[in-house]
Amino acid sequence: MNTIARSSAVLAVVLSFCVASPVQAQAARGQSRDEVSLRKLVAEQTEAWNRGDAAAWSKDFAPDAEFINIVGTVFSGREEIRTRHAAIFASLFKGSRSEVTVRKIVLVAPSVAVVDTEHVVTGYAGLPPGVQATEPGVLRTRMRYVLKQMGGKWSIVAGQNTDVKPAPPAQPAPAPTGR
Repeated sequence: MNTIARSSAVLAVVLSFCVASPVQAQAARGQSRDEVSLRKLVAEQTEAWNRGDAAAWSKDFAPDAEFINIVGTVFSGREEIRTRHAAIFASLFKGSRSEVTVRKIVLVAPSVAVVDTEHVVTGYAGLPPGVQATEPGVLRTRMRYVLKQMGGKWSIVAGQNTDVKPAPPAQPAPAPTGR
């Protein structure tokens, strides 16, 4: 192979790595196409929360999904989930910011996944009755979603959000007993 042909081949290989899609890049790092899609769904939902966009936040719920919120209330169906989130985005969580970390993805069947995430919410106006900040100005929660792939698209069929309780105050050491 002459020098020009060899240089062209090397350049083609290098350029193919440069223009690889994010999905290809993540797959190269050991994430399956499903994991990449699920992480993207979580990222889009986080962006929607940060915009206060209830329609975008709830778009990936199945029409008949159930969601258990932070205080244990069950919302049935995408429309109720959207409506209830529109209300909190207009009140308690107006202007809040959420940082979400995917903690674990388990593909329990070819078209069923469980996704566990950790949320750090700041900038909220208030918290629902019975919910305490995990630390001053910070609400930490854990979300678990059960998702099903339908028609090539992942949909949330069930979700539960649980608040992380504040650490209890340190207890003084018991006084020594005299013997």
